[in-house]
Amino acid sequence: MAKPIEIGLVLEGEDAKMFQHYLEHPTFTREGLNLMREAKRDAELAGLD
Repeated sequence: MAKPIEIGLVLEGEDAKMFQHYLEHPTFTREGLNLMREAKRDAELAGLD
């Protein structure tokens, strides 16, 4: 039988540093914030809050 594929991501060097910096200091675009507000509103209207 075939072995299941393990999905993962390994970042090294500058990519790892940039990703860690983003995790510690996330940034959001205005479009992204509006999308989150819309999703929150839709969830509340659907009774999922």
